[in-house]
Amino acid sequence: MAGALELFNGERVVVFLFVSRILFAVPFSFVYESAALVLLAIAGLLVEISIENSAALDYFKNRSGAASGILLATVTLPSLMLSRMIQMSRAISNHEVGPEYWYVVMNLSWLFCHGLTTMVLLKHILCTFPSSASIGEGLLVSNGIVLCFGDLLANVLSKMKLTSESAIFDFLGRDGSSEISTIIQGVLTGLLLFPLFYKLSLQMWELTIFSTVKVQAVDRWMPREIGSSVFFYASLSVMLTILVPALIHFTQDFGMHPLLWVVKFLFTEPLRRISLCFYWILVLCVSVFRFYNISKNSKTERILLRKYYHLVAVLIFVPGVIFEPSFLDLAFGAALAAFLILEMMRVWSIWPFGHMVHQFMNAFTDHRDSEILIVSHFSLLLGCAIPKWMSSGFNDRPLSPFAGILSLGIGDTMASMVGHKYGVLRWSKTGKKTIEGTAAGITSVLASCSVLLPLLASTGYILSQHWFSLVVAVTLTGLLEAYTTQLDNAFIPLVFYSLLCL
Repeated sequence: MAGALELFNGERVVVFLFVSRILFAVPFSFVYESAALVLLAIAGLLVEISIENSAALDYFKNRSGAASGILLATVTLPSLMLSRMIQMSRAISNHEVGPEYWYVVMNLSWLFCHGLTTMVLLKHILCTFPSSASIGEGLLVSNGIVLCFGDLLANVLSKMKLTSESAIFDFLGRDGSSEISTIIQGVLTGLLLFPLFYKLSLQMWELTIFSTVKVQAVDRWMPREIGSSVFFYASLSVMLTILVPALIHFTQDFGMHPLLWVVKFLFTEPLRRISLCFYWILVLCVSVFRFYNISKNSKTERILLRKYYHLVAVLIFVPGVIFEPSFLDLAFGAALAAFLILEMMRVWSIWPFGHMVHQFMNAFTDHRDSEILIVSHFSLLLGCAIPKWMSSGFNDRPLSPFAGILSLGIGDTMASMVGHKYGVLRWSKTGKKTIEGTAAGITSVLASCSVLLPLLASTGYILSQHWFSLVVAVTLTGLLEAYTTQLDNAFIPLVFYSLLCL
């Protein structure tokens, strides 16, 4: 009996309910995809049980205090894709969904390369950043990066007439003609490749300089720390102004420099977009300075300080989703690019900002962040951005773009605050999550939806969200937040979005 209870812990039961809810909504035309999801879930469960019953967690340098999370990570993205397929099947015929959208994905050699690359990248992440992520978190990140690079590679192969047009990201919601999604993908790809580009360039530069000039003379002229920092800024400028535009032009036939296109797009609707920028800057400046001073001068617990930023995300993103959704897509990409650059500065101690960034970020870290890598701000931003990006194409569920904002900005925040202050009944003997907190999170999200739906209707949205399906989605997401030991900012928005699409 005890073994059965250990086998079917809270997180696994919620994952089972999540997958079952998706399978219940699958039309008969997607029976093969459904069977594949079931087999994938079974395989993920068996691997997770095997890993957690051995000493493998220590070998893989799993994040302290977290389970492996393999089952949850295994089913999250495939379930999301299947949910998106179900949603799109309501707009176009099944014949169009199948061959056009799944030609590349269903190709066996492509799947093999995708899986192999994901495993290699997962091992690299776990070894390079030990104890910074669980296996499941690393697997989710690896899958996402490989999907992004795979889509880019498929576009290149398509141009070379070696395969048909790739539509992986079109399937996920990106409009194939969208310049915004093209720029975001190109910039993020360039920044993910930048560490390799910078390290190789720096080594070549040092070999060239030190082979002709004495080391002492170079150090007297410019200290090595400052020299490498200057080279960092120079390499970053080359990457963003020359190499990334060239990559975008080659893979997507983009005819204008991305920076010029962004400026032109900004001044297409100058009053609303520039006003929105000033509003975002004002909210960010006030909140950052206020919360940083609180963190230095008060005894407020960090968990509550971090949740204040979730509320700030609501203030920032909700107006953008309602009034300027396309501009918000671009802003999400710009913010993610800025976070990547700042994190590289922090990790490499780039003069003069690296130390300042580390000092500021360290004021809001918790047990899920490590000295090597701070991921909380990335996960919060991506948790809000991905549902919005994926809803940019066809979307008949008006709440799906708000999946990250509602689940993290409202639900997770209220669950933490109420549970921390009033929680008594715990979900498990070893966990800190309380039934009172979970109930508050679920209730607050449902209350927010009841306010948001009429507001969306007044702006022209056609409401097609069924309340029973919404209650199920909110409840399952709240239970996952209560039971999972994974980084909730990363998984909860994807699960909630998948359920909202049904």
